[in-house]
Formats: sequence, C-alpha cells, structure tokens
Amino acid sequence: MKPRRAPTLIDSFNYALEGIIHVLRTQRNLRIHFAVAVAVLVAALAMDVSRIELIALLLSISFVLIAEMINSAIEQAIDVATTSFDPLAKLAKDMAAGAVLIATVNAVAVGYLVFSGKAGETGLRVIDRVRDAPVDRTLIALVVTVLVVIGTKALTGRGTPLRGGLPSGHAAVAFAAWVAATFLVADSPHRFLVSGLALIMALLVAQTRVEAGVHSALEVLYGGVLGALVTLVVFQVLS
Repeated sequence: MKPRRAPTLIDSFNYALEGIIHVLRTQRNLRIHFAVAVAVLVAALAMDVSRIELIALLLSISFVLIAEMINSAIEQAIDVATTSFDPLAKLAKDMAAGAVLIATVNAVAVGYLVFSGKAGETGLRVIDRVRDAPVDRTLIALVVTVLVVIGTKALTGRGTPLRGGLPSGHAAVAFAAWVAATFLVADSPHRFLVSGLALIMALLVAQTRVEAGVHSALEVLYGGVLGALVTLVVFQVLS
C-alpha cells in the first residue's frame, strides 16, 4: 500500500481555511461573532483608535472566535463519540459554552472601555440636542407606534397585531422604547450607556422574533425602523 503523502504547508493552510468556512456555514453563533468583529474593526478604523486599543480589540476578537470554534469542535466530537445521552458529555458541552461566554463578556468589556469615550463623544453630542422629555411623550409615541403597526397589518392583510405579518409589532415597540429611552436620559451622565443597553435589548427582541420563525428578517427590520421613526417624529413634534 502506498504511504500517504504528508500534507504540504499549502495543504495545511487549506485545511485550516476549510475548517473556518465550515464553521461559518454551519454555526449561527460564529456568524454573529464574525459580523460583530467586522463591525468593531470598521468602527475602530473610523474612530482612529490608538495602537494599544487596536491590539486589545484584536486579542479580544480572536479570543472569542477561537473559543467559539473550539466549542463547536468539542460539540461535534462528542456527538460522534456518543449516540445516547451522557451527563458527562453534556457537562463537557456546557463547560465549552461557558468558555465562549467568558470570552464574549471580556470582549464586551474591552469594547466598552475602548469605544465608550470615543463613541460617547459623538453619541452624546446627538443626545445633548434633546431636552428632557416628559413621560406622556413616551406613551404617545408607543401608542402611535402600535396603531401604525395595526394599520399596516390591516392594509397588508397578514398576521395579527401581536403575531406574524408585516411589520413586526414587537420589533416596532422595542425600537420605539429605545428611541424614547434615549430622549428621556438626555441629561444623565450615563445616557450613552443607557441608550446603548436599550438598543441591545431591542436587537435581542428582533432576533428572537426571527429565530422563533414568527417574522422574517425583512418584517423585523421594517418594524424596527417604523418604531424608531415614529417615536423620533413624536418627540420632535412635541419638543
């Protein structure tokens, strides 16, 4: 039998790239991390971060991506090794997932420390243009958003006010709440952090609607844009 040829350096690179491509194609979480990594690097370039800050971002991004790939490899190796439920196999998967969580929390902390000052300066200049908004504006904005959502669904004849159809009512309300929160904390020293957290929550709501299969990505996007714009108009008109 002819001995197998040892892989060349080019072969090794190809195998590594094939592994990365396979994980990107099959693992949703890695695709999310990858997209966030690209967005972070673009933001770092746009905001002209220092070399030390860029090194910290690159290390954090690599840490998350490596942890996610190792987690995927462990899960697939366990699935191949056992065909029945094994508490130790589950524990191994949980520990691998925990490693990804630690890496992600660290990356978020590093990103906040790097961007909080730079992005905060730009974001705060926008937020500082808005005066304190009373609660009644928030209620009006949310009610108008809900009415517009129901009216749009009535015109399209798809879905119910709270489920399915164009646009996503949950996404519309979530992004309306984000814009309202941004207006309401305009004079708070932590306004950038509060607005950022509200945006993250709105994005999570939108993601869950797509993952649950209730809405398509387009319906969620339309709902988010609709809620944000309606709330922005209400606050501007009543300011």
